[in-house]
Amino acid sequence: MSQIDQSAVRNRLLASLPPTEFARLAVFLTPTDLSLRQVLLEANEPIETAYFVETGMVSYLAYLKGGEAIEVGIIGSEGMVGMPLILGVDSGPAGAIVQMQGTALSIAPAALRQVFGESDTLRFQLLRYMQALYTQVSQTAVCNGHHSIEERLARWMLMAHDRAGRDQFPMTHEFMAMMLGVRRSGVTVTAGTLKQAGLIAYGNGQMAILDRSGMEATACECYGTVQHHFEQLFGDDAVKSAQPKCRF
Repeated sequence: MSQIDQSAVRNRLLASLPPTEFARLAVFLTPTDLSLRQVLLEANEPIETAYFVETGMVSYLAYLKGGEAIEVGIIGSEGMVGMPLILGVDSGPAGAIVQMQGTALSIAPAALRQVFGESDTLRFQLLRYMQALYTQVSQTAVCNGHHSIEERLARWMLMAHDRAGRDQFPMTHEFMAMMLGVRRSGVTVTAGTLKQAGLIAYGNGQMAILDRSGMEATACECYGTVQHHFEQLFGDDAVKSAQPKCRF
């Protein structure tokens, strides 16, 4: 029997399972370190491992023929990397890369599919998570087409802040430009504006959120919309304590 203690698990999907259902899955879980820029999934390549993220942040990336990449989704302790597996396919069109180092509980595809088929509760939670992730991806597409760089950058920083678990985390202008699909110069100007307003500080590859409420007021409604859908995964009390505070 696995020695993993559910009370110490930080992944919210796993923590939400009844103890008997968690035990069914726990025997297949392996604690795993996630290093910065580690590739967890290659686009259109067989998925060799799924990851329930415990700490840190993973980005789903879509690629163009020229090799350019843009972020289409973010995964932290609320989710899992490798969702195509539960749909009965072995690969997906997006890749996944670690953008903040951390930890995860990894599992082999065959074991995940076995327990997914046996556990009604795990199946229910993963399918609900898939719906929330779909909301994030679709809302990101809307956001990129309709909102200003300042609103989009504030939204993205808030999502990164949520998953970092601390006010300061590694981040560069070049990386943020790639994630948002904009020019680095645009990110530099916009980040400078947020810095002058006293909302953030940055330097030496580190970003710090100084005024969380100010950042929420600056972000577009997309942050609150996505946040609300994710909180619905974990019960009404969680929803009430984490209602969107940004502009609608």
